[in-house]
Amino acid sequence: MRVFFGAAALVALTCFGVGATHAQGSGSATLDAAKARGQVLCGMAGTVPGFSLPDSQGVMRGLDADTCRAVTAAALGDVAKVKFVPTTTQNRFTALQSGEVDLLSRSTTWTLGREGNLGLEFAWVNFYDGTGFLVKAASGVKAAKELDGATVCVQPGTSTELADSDYFRLNNMKFTPILIADLTEIQAAFLSGRCDAYSTDASALATFRFTQPKATDFVLLPDIISKEPLGVMVRKGDDKWFDLVRWTFAAMIIAEEKGITSQNIDTFMDSKDPDIRRLLGLEGEMGKALGVDPKWAYNVIKQVGNLGEVWDRNITPMGVPRAINNIWTKGGLQYAPPIR
Repeated sequence: MRVFFGAAALVALTCFGVGATHAQGSGSATLDAAKARGQVLCGMAGTVPGFSLPDSQGVMRGLDADTCRAVTAAALGDVAKVKFVPTTTQNRFTALQSGEVDLLSRSTTWTLGREGNLGLEFAWVNFYDGTGFLVKAASGVKAAKELDGATVCVQPGTSTELADSDYFRLNNMKFTPILIADLTEIQAAFLSGRCDAYSTDASALATFRFTQPKATDFVLLPDIISKEPLGVMVRKGDDKWFDLVRWTFAAMIIAEEKGITSQNIDTFMDSKDPDIRRLLGLEGEMGKALGVDPKWAYNVIKQVGNLGEVWDRNITPMGVPRAINNIWTKGGLQYAPPIR
């Protein structure tokens, strides 16, 4: 997907970190700006159960929301200093390019086109997913190859739109895409029968099905037709900010490997394990290398939790198995380089 932006956005890129150098401060234009305003501005959707959705008290919940909190804890030491900025599939990249947000945590697929064309880059993958299809059980459809000639509800400007097009073309099948940007509207269109299938990331389909009054009325087809590594994006050119976002997630993985949780972390403060001591800021200068407090990772784990805690809090209730999203010691893809 290719997005073009004008001179104003290019100027903003320079102002907010692309090509910027700092004689003083953390070495990161984005981090220094966040410290000055006392907030980390995080672009997210705000409409997706399990990823980013306000609860009954108006508190933003979900994997993407907690990813924002974790970066905020690392950067500013306090998760309360995160500000969630709703974005759409159409304006999410522009919001990051222009400096409206400091990072984008919005179930966005890591692709060459996005990283090569937009002046943005992916710091980490917080959810490994794939494009799928949801149909009504009454349709009798059991597999994606039975969708020849179907109408398919899909959000425009997403990797799902391209994945569907590639799949149908590869299999010499025809389909009619029903392009609707608003999430609530596209789901309503599917429920009303305007389209035969609803296509997006399989995890989102599973959570949508889970929230229906009678989930058995819907079938999540077994076919996963694409790789969708969903990641956290930052602007290119601010390497220190990229490093902090990347290593925040690595810290959460290492904490899970070591059995360190938000509840028991203080019992590890006298640990003799060099890896744990560096992780918790007890020795070494890992925080200094990132331009933040020595207890940056301690703050992440204490205030947000390790990766397993974040998953169990947000994704497990949706009925989605962890599978390849597990840490590497449990057969998954989440593997962190050493903090040393």
